[in-house]
Amino acid sequence: MHLATLRYDHPDAQKLDAEVQQEYAERYGDEGDKTPLAPEMFQPPNGLFLLVYDGRGHPVATGGWRAQERNDEGYSDGDAEIKRMFVVREARGQGLARRVLAALEDDARAAGRVRMVLETGTMQPEAIALYTSSGYLPTRKFGLYRHEPLSRCYAKPL
Repeated sequence: MHLATLRYDHPDAQKLDAEVQQEYAERYGDEGDKTPLAPEMFQPPNGLFLLVYDGRGHPVATGGWRAQERNDEGYSDGDAEIKRMFVVREARGQGLARRVLAALEDDARAAGRVRMVLETGTMQPEAIALYTSSGYLPTRKFGLYRHEPLSRCYAKPL
């Protein structure tokens, strides 16, 4: 497996983004995550977007972080928000999400961020298990889905 830093608009990133959106639609019965995202949001030093490639050169996992500051959606100064954590079905169970998560945390810490935050949902128990086993604790809800009953937000000091 090879970890690569790419732009969010790279074709492989967009391919996996479409797959994660389909999975959100299957799990939640809607059109997927409507959070506005742009490639610039993941540009260092204010963010990072990672892809994992398998031994054949196929993209199999993705994840990114973007800087957030205090605003009316409930973020706090110094936040690094995790977005688009995803592992294709065929590659699950190999520790790829944990590897991507650790790399995102290290990069955000090096960029001076003080807290990692993320929003997930109750229909994603695997994600909740990953985050809680990695030291994330429930926190006050934030972001686009902060008023949704299925939404869960977590945070971890860096």
